[in-house]
Amino acid sequence: MLYWAAVFFIIALVAAVLGFGGMAASAAGIAKILFFVFLILGALSLIFGRRVPA
Repeated sequence: MLYWAAVFFIIALVAAVLGFGGMAASAAGIAKILFFVFLILGALSLIFGRRVPA
């Protein structure tokens, strides 16, 4: 998921440099959403992923 967030961030940077403002804003928005989903899933996996053997 972090990989896809980075990909959309790079797309946003390239689109911004080339002058496609709308496309850059939407790609940056997608990258931001994917990054926050990655953070939430990573935190949940750290909290619930490790169980103490009984």
